Amino acid sequence: MLAADEITTDDWVNAGLAIAGALLVVFLLDRLFKRRGKQLAEAVARGELSQEVDTRLRMLRRILYALIIAIGVANAISYFTGISQLLGSLLASGAIAAAILGFAARQTLANFIAGIMLTVTQPIRVGDWVFFEDQYGVVEDIRLNYTFMRTLGDQQVVIPNERLATGIIRNDTLGDGVVGIDVALWLPPTTDAARAVATLQEETGRSVSVAEVTDVGVRLAVGGDPCPPPERAPREAELRLRCLTRLRAEGLLPE
Repeated sequence: MLAADEITTDDWVNAGLAIAGALLVVFLLDRLFKRRGKQLAEAVARGELSQEVDTRLRMLRRILYALIIAIGVANAISYFTGISQLLGSLLASGAIAAAILGFAARQTLANFIAGIMLTVTQPIRVGDWVFFEDQYGVVEDIRLNYTFMRTLGDQQVVIPNERLATGIIRNDTLGDGVVGIDVALWLPPTTDAARAVATLQEETGRSVSVAEVTDVGVRLAVGGDPCPPPERAPREAELRLRCLTRLRAEGLLPE
């Protein structure tokens, strides 16, 4: 055991200076990044800096912060000889190290590694419009452990990086940057489906098909003009209302 009298005042001072130095470096770097952050955002908007580079710079910044803090803490501990020896003997034990990594930090490490994978492979990038599980919105930030997404209802959704790395993601921004509109309309089972399809094709000028027939009704799939991802929800709502209004005017929907 480490006796209290074995720790000198110089040890505390040196350890404090080591941690303070690490925090100071992080503070100065944060000020530098914040000063450059607006310029980087404007560069992305002008197309001078790609979303891929912007996403990787954000992750690099956070990894750098964590690395500096870890070095500062390790440097501070090194000034306490007894503690250093105790930690060394503990880490030398494979069973204890495995228990620490396996139980205490598994989820954190999994999210951290997944965050790095997302940054390198980039199935999603900052600024992309994505659909994940039942959430649709724009990616605001990809951090070490979590990804932040803003939905169309202006709600912020926080998703663990591990779930993103192992889940199915629909990215509407990749490719040409536009998405097709596709709305579903349910009609009563007694409705003249052929006439409804012809009516909506005339109304929209787009493809209309019978997607499903059940004992409770007929589902029509109506396509629309491609649009940017942020406009998808209002365009679909507008198309859906337009189709329902035309079907009701033709007597194909009950009053």
